[in-house]
Amino acid sequence: MTVRIDQLSRTYGSGSRAVTALAGVSAEFSPGTFTAVMGPSGSGKSTLLQCAAGLDRPSSGRVRIGDLEISAMSERRRTELRRTRIGFVFQAFNLIGALTVEENILLPLRLAGTDPDPLWLAHIIERVGLTDRLRHRPAQLSGGQQQRVAIARALATRPEVIFCDEPTGALDSTTAAEVLTLLRAVVDEHGQTVVMVTHDPVAASYADRVVVLADGRIVHDAPQPGSLRIAEQLAALR
Repeated sequence: MTVRIDQLSRTYGSGSRAVTALAGVSAEFSPGTFTAVMGPSGSGKSTLLQCAAGLDRPSSGRVRIGDLEISAMSERRRTELRRTRIGFVFQAFNLIGALTVEENILLPLRLAGTDPDPLWLAHIIERVGLTDRLRHRPAQLSGGQQQRVAIARALATRPEVIFCDEPTGALDSTTAAEVLTLLRAVVDEHGQTVVMVTHDPVAASYADRVVVLADGRIVHDAPQPGSLRIAEQLAALR
């Protein structure tokens, strides 16, 4: 499913205290692609992700996911959309400690009032390597395992697009590589759209494309050139 953002702006506050996080950003994320969104702290990358995923409402501009303009939807309709067609992976995992791994994975389906597809569920649980951890609770898992639970939860509804906000920021390099390989497989094997905010050039090298923001605007948008070149491009913005 294609995600399109058109002249997206987001301002927080008003008057002399107004802060512009996004200033007329336009971009398109096509099905079956993996895009890394990067930029200095305060560049607007997380705001872009949250607006595109319907977690925040832009001050102006449009967000379309497939044939739906989500920027014009009510909060209720955006919530329903996130439960069925959009997956979101957070840096902090956002798992519910009182629930088991299986219950955390199934949560979006339960909230949406839909039955899981047993074959799909078995496939993603096996793919993320959690078959023998389903009865465990998050506190009994490593950070990497918790992030795999979060990814499986995001995939449970078979969303067309998955947004990831610094999904490897709290992980060691080996575990981060495992999580990124899994996200890469989601794109290559299932044709889903993945849009990932990251500060890490190595993480961005798993993507097809790198979009760099500075001061709320896109300053670079091109196929990823490798982690070293990505690091050089970011250093030039500091």
